[in-house]
Amino acid sequence: MILPRRQFLKFAAAGTGSILVAPHMALAAAATNRRFVFIIQRGAADGLHTVIPYADPDYQRLRGQIAVDPATAIKLDGHFALHPVMVEIGKMYMSGQAIFVHATASPYRERSHFDGQNVLETGGTVPYAVNDGWMNRLVALLPRQKDEAIAFATTIPVALRGPAEVASYAPSGLPEASDDLLARVGRMYQGDQQLHALWDEALATRGMGSGQRAGQDPAKLGKLAASFLVHPDGPRIAMLETGGWDTHTGQQGRLTQQFKALDVMIASLRDGLGPVWSDTVVLVATEFGRTAAVNGTGGTDHGTASVAMLFGGGLKGGRVIADWPGLSQTALYEMRDLKPTIGLDSVISGLAAESFGMDPARTTRALFPTVPPGRPLEGLFRV
Repeated sequence: MILPRRQFLKFAAAGTGSILVAPHMALAAAATNRRFVFIIQRGAADGLHTVIPYADPDYQRLRGQIAVDPATAIKLDGHFALHPVMVEIGKMYMSGQAIFVHATASPYRERSHFDGQNVLETGGTVPYAVNDGWMNRLVALLPRQKDEAIAFATTIPVALRGPAEVASYAPSGLPEASDDLLARVGRMYQGDQQLHALWDEALATRGMGSGQRAGQDPAKLGKLAASFLVHPDGPRIAMLETGGWDTHTGQQGRLTQQFKALDVMIASLRDGLGPVWSDTVVLVATEFGRTAAVNGTGGTDHGTASVAMLFGGGLKGGRVIADWPGLSQTALYEMRDLKPTIGLDSVISGLAAESFGMDPARTTRALFPTVPPGRPLEGLFRV
C-alpha cells in the first residue's frame, strides 16, 4: 500500500510497538474536555450471556448447558445479572458508572457479520448505502483544534471514514526509532516549510504514547488509549475494535476469556485516565446478537438483539435500561432471537448529544440521516 506523504511521516515518526491482533484503535481530535470512546465487538457478542435475564422464566430452558448460574453472577437488579468474571465492570455499575441497555440493535435484520458491521458503523439502514461513518459525522459536529482525526489502525475503521480528514497511525512491532535518527530526519526537513510542520506534529503524536506498547495485553491497550486521551492536546474521540465474539461452539469457555479481557481493558482505560474519567464516556456495542437457544455444539448462532454497555465517571449509572420483550417462543424475533425493542441509534445519538451538550434532534439527524427519526435516550448523565 502506498501512503500519502502526510501519512508516511506519521507512520515513520510514531511507530512504538504493536497493537492487539484483534483490537485496534482509532482516534480523533476535538476542542472539548469531553472524551467519547466507542468499542465495537466484532463477531456478534451474545447479550444474553453478558447481561443475564436470570428472572425470565424461559432463560434456563433456552440456554440449557450454557446458562449462567445466577448464584455466581453479579446481581444488577431483580431481573438481570452480569457475567461473574466482569468484576471491574460490576464495580463500575455498583458505583453508578455503568449503564446496560438490553434488547437493542441497529436497523439491520439479517445475519451477515460484514453487512451488520457496515450498518452499525455507517449509521445507515441497509448495508453499503452510506459512504461515511457516524463517528466521522460526530467529529464534524464538534469544534476542532486540529485539521485531522487520527486512526490508530492499519486501516481506518468504517465508523471514522468520511469528509473529516483522518491520518493513520499504526503502532508496529519493529524496534522504536532512536532519538538520534529522529533528530537527523528532523534536520533533513528543517528547510522544508510543509514537511517540517508535519514532522513536528508527528513527533508530538509519538510523544503522547511514549513508552506504551499494546503488545497482546488488553491492559496495555487500555493504558495506551488512555495515554492519548488524557493528554491536554490529544484526541477526544476514540474507537477500539475487539474480535473473537462469534461463538458458534464452546461458548462458555470462550466468552469467559473474552469478558475477562474486556473487563481488564476498560478498567485499564479508566485507571489510565484518572480524573479525566469523569469527563469520559465509553460505549460498547456489537453488530447483532445471537440466538436465544443453545445449539448442538455448546454455542449460539447469529441472532438479532444484544446489549449495549455504557461506562463513564459522569454517568447516571447503576441501571439496566430495557423494554424487555421476554424469551417465550412467541416473544422471540422470528421465533429464535431476542427481539429488539430499543434502537442502537437512539442509544448512540442520545449518548453523543448529552455528552457534548448538543441538541438531541440535530445530533440524531446528523449521525443517522437515513434512519427513521426516533427519540434519543435521555437522562444518561448526572446533572
